[in-house]
Amino acid sequence: MRLLLFVIFCVLVNSVISQITEKDLKKIAIDTTLLGWKCGGMINVTISQVSLTNWAAGGENSYSGNMIFNTFLKYNSHRISLENTLDLGLGMQKQATARARKTDDKIDFSSKMGFLLKNKLFAAALLNFKTQSLPGYNYPNDSVLISDFMNPAYLLFASGIDWKPKENLSFFVAPITGKSTFVLNQQLANAGAFGVEPAVYENGHIIYKGKKFRAEFGSYIKMAILQKFKENITLNTKVELFSNYFKKPQNIDIYWDFLLGIKLSQYLAFSINSILIYDDDIIIEIKDKQGNTTGKGPRIQFKEIVGLGFSYKF
Repeated sequence: MRLLLFVIFCVLVNSVISQITEKDLKKIAIDTTLLGWKCGGMINVTISQVSLTNWAAGGENSYSGNMIFNTFLKYNSHRISLENTLDLGLGMQKQATARARKTDDKIDFSSKMGFLLKNKLFAAALLNFKTQSLPGYNYPNDSVLISDFMNPAYLLFASGIDWKPKENLSFFVAPITGKSTFVLNQQLANAGAFGVEPAVYENGHIIYKGKKFRAEFGSYIKMAILQKFKENITLNTKVELFSNYFKKPQNIDIYWDFLLGIKLSQYLAFSINSILIYDDDIIIEIKDKQGNTTGKGPRIQFKEIVGLGFSYKF
């Protein structure tokens, strides 16, 4: 069935390309204001502090800060489209005498190149890389490392069709996609973290070390929107779906990043950033209300950050 779908896709792409003529190219409406290089982005920084002295109601001193940085570099000619985006996020919190804890950490780079087939339809290839910058721990136990830079890291290469009905909207479908997962810390790899093959033990000794690399082949869909409402509201969201052809293709990996920014003044803004992740290969402890572990399995991961602070767009 998968082979048949792939053959049908190739036939459709070949049919589209074969129908393109010089006459068709002349009919393609090109907005000349979109040609050439374009660069822009946003930085948002929020800081909060709670200081208590002889506070009868109780509580603890705390400090927290969060930074969001988004930038893009685009190029458009009459036939070629190139889009590069970089999304960074980092948040820290320190409460009383406890060590500082990480609340957000994201590195997400994407590069996509397209070749115009017909008006608003491109043959395209996409490269995406995701990881984090700082160690993460199994809080409140800050001695158990559960993540770090390149632990995990995801590298994805996809080839397919990109439909861009508007400059700020893209719908990319790729039936040919390779996805690689990296876990370079051997201790985490031995535990089978993030879906890599775990170590094999015999009588308490490691016979085979855990794999630091996992490769998958499947299909990929990405929808991205960067929309301005009036002059002070910006919506930046993307949804990514991946299905492994050879292992449980019905269990689709989901990554949804949502960022809404509202400009209140020249340098003051309100922002909401949320990320939803589901990966069938990532095993998470299931706990009851008392915090006791009752099992393990894939779970929906969700994070939300609401902030009010300094913002600058360029």
